[in-house]
Amino acid sequence: MLELLKSGGWLMVPILLCSIVAVGICIERLWSLRREAVAPRLLLSKVVSDLNHDFTDQSLSALQLNSPLGQIFAAGLAQRDQGRDPMLRSIETTGVQVVHDLERYLSTLGTLAAIAPLLGLLGTVIGMIKVFSAIQLAGAGNAAVLAGGISEALITTAAGLSVAIPCLFAHRFLTRRIDELAVDMQQDAQRLIEHVFTASPPILSQRR
Repeated sequence: MLELLKSGGWLMVPILLCSIVAVGICIERLWSLRREAVAPRLLLSKVVSDLNHDFTDQSLSALQLNSPLGQIFAAGLAQRDQGRDPMLRSIETTGVQVVHDLERYLSTLGTLAAIAPLLGLLGTVIGMIKVFSAIQLAGAGNAAVLAGGISEALITTAAGLSVAIPCLFAHRFLTRRIDELAVDMQQDAQRLIEHVFTASPPILSQRR
C-alpha cells in the first residue's frame, strides 16, 4: 500500500483522505438510519394505546426523545387541542426538519464522489506532463523515465475511480433509504391524525 501511494504521487494523499471520510460517513449513516432507530414499527400502536388511557406531558417528552418518528408524533400531539389543521402543520414542519437531519453528511458524501475522480484526473494530467517533460529532456528512448510518469497517471486515475464509485453507490442507497423512511413516517403520522380526530378510528395496520 505504501509503495502504491509513493508510485501515485502526492495526489494519492487527498484521494486516500477522501476514502477514509467516505467510509466514516457510510458507517455512521447506516447505523443512524436503521429503521427501528428512525421509525419504530410498534411506536404508533404504543402512542394510540397511551392516548386511549393516560397521556401526560411526561409521556409527550419521552415520545419526543424516542426517535425521529417520535419527534413528529410529539410535535403533532402538542397541537392536538388546537384542531386538525394546526396539528397537521406542526407535523409537516417537524417532518421537514427530521428528514433534513436524516440527510446529514449526504451532501458531503456526494461531494466526495465528485471530487475523487477529478483528483485522479489531475494526477493523470500531472503524470502525462512528466512523461512529455522526460521525452523533451531525455528523448523517447528512456523507458524507465517514461514508465514512471505513465504509472503515476494510471494509478491516480484508478484510485480516484475506486473511491468515487462506492461513494456514488452509497449516496444513492442512503438517499433511497431516507425516502422510504420518510414515506413510512408520513403514513404513520396520517394514521395518528385520523385516530385523534375520528370518533371511531379504524383498525390500524402496522407497517411490514
